[in-house]
Parts: sequence; structure tokens; C-alpha cells
Amino acid sequence: MLRILVLSLLSCALAAQAQQYDLVLRNGHVIDPKNNVDAKLDVAVRDGKIAAIEPSIPASAAKQAVDISGLYLTPGLVDIHEHVFIGLRHNAWGNGDLSVQADVMATPNGVTTIADAGSSGWRDFPEFRRRVIDTSKTRIFAFVNIVGAGMAASDDAAEQNEHDMDLDALSKLIEQNRDIIVGIKTAHWEQPNFISVRKAVEAGTRNHLPVMVDFGWFDNKSYEEMIRTILRPGDISTHVFRMPAPLLTPDGKPAPYMLDARKRGIKFDVGHGGGSFNFALAEPMIKGGFFPDSISTDLHIGSATGVMLNMPNVMSKILALGVPLKEVIRESTTNPATEIGHPELGQIAVGSVADIAVLRVDHGHFGYADLAGGKVDGTERIVPEMTVRAGHVVFDLNARTAVPWREGHLKYSPR
Repeated sequence: MLRILVLSLLSCALAAQAQQYDLVLRNGHVIDPKNNVDAKLDVAVRDGKIAAIEPSIPASAAKQAVDISGLYLTPGLVDIHEHVFIGLRHNAWGNGDLSVQADVMATPNGVTTIADAGSSGWRDFPEFRRRVIDTSKTRIFAFVNIVGAGMAASDDAAEQNEHDMDLDALSKLIEQNRDIIVGIKTAHWEQPNFISVRKAVEAGTRNHLPVMVDFGWFDNKSYEEMIRTILRPGDISTHVFRMPAPLLTPDGKPAPYMLDARKRGIKFDVGHGGGSFNFALAEPMIKGGFFPDSISTDLHIGSATGVMLNMPNVMSKILALGVPLKEVIRESTTNPATEIGHPELGQIAVGSVADIAVLRVDHGHFGYADLAGGKVDGTERIVPEMTVRAGHVVFDLNARTAVPWREGHLKYSPR
């Protein structure tokens, strides 16, 4: 009896030792543009980090093994234009807060990292950090609005107040929150000048950070002038396919100044939103070889319930316009991660954080709409199947990590 007990304990110990990983995702197609990986591979996770990437890792090597045959394994999606703070202003979609809950909208869509795009300024960022950033499972960074009040919910005119652009106060805030603040945002500037943009660039230069510009009004100042003379390498022009931006030549080709700006290092971000994406610009630009640098949603209440919907849907639109899948993944992972100064994210590499999106690409006939009521047809749709955040499965559409209830002998544990 004693011998049997000893052998049993030894067997258990050996089995535990063999399970060197917490999780292994098997038989998936890994797309990791940063490291030029595009192949069928198994990926193992231990202690919240990628621990192994091999052609075959035995299921017995992990505490949990999940078969993802027929699916794509990519870095967790990085959406650098969202609004997740209650300070976001009222506007045409109705009165009240327009921000969304980060975890609710990120986790089911394969998004593991977001950057809030200027919802808060130096006055209310501390509240944003305390109430949202520090309590979220999703990794949240922030572009801080050049205006101290941010996109104030009580005042639509807040972003027009040049007297609230206090660079000293903003710089002090940045120094205290460099782990979170990744840039300066200027948006919705209505005046016939570039005061807001110039102030934001001045703040960016002082604090060694990029600027994200939502250009605002096209009828009283020149977008081309801003791109040519004000923005610096690494600065980001969001809403790039927003009408009526003068991006095309009379014969429908990408404008030379846009090509020159890209060579200088200006970044162009989709920022779809509820009013900033039109196929009349997007299709000829993409067909002309001018792909966006980064795909983002401009997610808020108004856009989440419109034709934008979510990050995979925006990715699917770009895919339908002719951008190859691997490039769509690049524009949704490593490119935006690099734009916000965190190139360690957006990759599947041994030692990197285990932020993973498992995606399905459906094939069929699909329609995609823009914000002018235009439509393009596509043959593919990207669907999120699973999200892993820091090694933990936080979304599992088809219950791949579960066991049949009749066999599992599971105990119900209410939360």
C-alpha cells in the first residue's frame, strides 16, 4: 500500500513538473508582423508572458491547452483612438456622457491596449486615472488634451478656449504620469488659425511626446499647410479619411504632399468614429498605395452604435478595400504600439507580455458602410474568437477553454 502511495505521489509530481506552461494555444496560424512571423505555430504562456513559440507544443506541457485550429493568433489589438472617460462632452448624438466602458468594449473585440484620445486635460486627468485607468483590466494609455478642461461634458466650447492651454500645468502633469500619458491631443478647433495645433506641438516638443491632431474644420484653414509646416515626424493625423480633406489630386491619386509627409515620418490614423470615414477618400487612397499607418475606432457611444461598431469591423473595412490581412494586423498592433512609444507591445515574442487576439476570418459576401451611406462589398469578415490579457483568457466566444458540464465536475462559484 505504501509503495502504491509513493508511486502515486511521484506520478503526480512528475505530471506537475511536465506542465511547465499555464496555457498553450495549439494549431493556430500566428501573424506577428513586427517579428515577420506568418506561420502555423503553437504559443505557450507562463506567468503572464509568452514563454515559447514552436511548431508543436504538447498539450500535456500546459495546465490548459486550447485547440485553435483554423484561427489566426495575433498580438492583442491596439486601438489608439477611443474615449473612455466620463468627461467626454455632449454633442449631436444627444445629451449626456458619450464615453464607453473600456473593458466592456475592448475585451470582446480582441483589444488589449487602448489610448484615450484627449477626453481629459490637465485639470481632470487625475480623476480619469483614479476612476478608470487604475481600475481597468484593459491597458489604458492617454493622449492628454491641450485644453485643461479636456472634452468637458458641461461645455461644448471648452476646446475653443485658448486661455486654458497651460503648458506649464500640462508639463507638470505629464512628468507625474509618464507611465500613462503617451501624447498630446488637439481636436475640434474651429478658429481660422492653428493656435491649438501649434500649442499642442509646443507641448509635445517640450515633453518629448507625439501630438495627435483631429483637424476640425476644413473651410477656414489649410490641412496641407498643417501637414507641411507644423506637424513633426511621429505626430499623428487622425480621421485621415474624413471628408472633405484634400488628399487626392484631380485625377484621383494620393496628393504629393501626403507622400512627402509620410517620408518625413508623419503618421496617418483611421479614427473612424461617428463622422470621419468616407470611402470616397479611403478607397482611392488605398488603391493608390497609401495605406493608413494605424487603424483605430474613435470609439464612443455615438460611433459604437453606428456603422463603425468596433475594431474588428473597421479592420474588415480596410481589408475589403484591398489591404492584405498581414498588413491590417500590422496597422492594428505593432504600428499603433510604436506610434504611442510602446514598441514592446503589439508582438508575439518570447518574453513579451501575453496579450493575444485569436481571430476568425469568415469568407462569404459582406457589406460595409461608410458615414455618407456609401457601401463597399467584401468577401471576408474578421471576427474575434478569444482575447488573452497578460496571460489570462478574458473572452472566449465559443467556450474553447470550458469543459462539457457533465464531465467537468465543476463547482459553481458566484462572483
